[in-house]
Amino acid sequence: MGTYLITGATGGIGAAVAGLLAERGHELILTGRSRERLEALRNSMASGRHGRTQILVRERNGEPGGVRTTTPGTVARVIPLDLSEPRRLEAALAEAGLPDRLDGVVHSAGVVDLGAVADQDADHWIDQLMVNLVSAAELTRILLPALRAARGHVVFVNSTSGLRAGPQWSAYAASKFGLRALADSLRAEEPSLRVTSLFPGRTATEMQRKVHAQEGRHYDPARFVDPATVARALVAALETPADAVVSDITVRPH
Repeated sequence: MGTYLITGATGGIGAAVAGLLAERGHELILTGRSRERLEALRNSMASGRHGRTQILVRERNGEPGGVRTTTPGTVARVIPLDLSEPRRLEAALAEAGLPDRLDGVVHSAGVVDLGAVADQDADHWIDQLMVNLVSAAELTRILLPALRAARGHVVFVNSTSGLRAGPQWSAYAASKFGLRALADSLRAEEPSLRVTSLFPGRTATEMQRKVHAQEGRHYDPARFVDPATVARALVAALETPADAVVSDITVRPH
């Protein structure tokens, strides 16, 4: 089993990914802004659907391994991190202590604040760029030694706004276009790592509820992709045999 760090672990997609990885018996490092929410997520993994289960294990070369029965409760640590302050991340992680080997990092945290170019001041741009892009780059830099040691996998949860920018989405889309560039450069620079960009369309999360409020529209989660569906696509990329990498995934509402 591996060790995975997840940012935005208490959000819709991040929590769904954490749940799937916990069911598979992986060790998790859960990060987010709220210690209380992180600890609640960790506690939930000690019971319910994250409890004892049987899973088919594959070796790193993709060959079938065997059936493993996970014990009740997954091994999970929580590390509160404020991604709006990327200059403080290195000290926070050094204080928390990290493993020497890391099988994967899932960059799932993100913020959005819609507005026209004419109306968004520097703070709106800075806030979204810091969380969505700069902190992802800084965390990746800090974690590279542990990722290299395990020939690990880095997943950037992007957005279809990272493929096409619409009106009112300039700052958010710019951060996601930048995240796509970060992933492409990392893939070229670190051939021992696998790097995946995941581009979800509108997903039924609290962020989507906020977007609808800013757009002045009624929010109906049934119209959008379930976070668990996005998480399954992401974990499938993580579980791809080691002779291949799923470099880009787009998941849209049907």
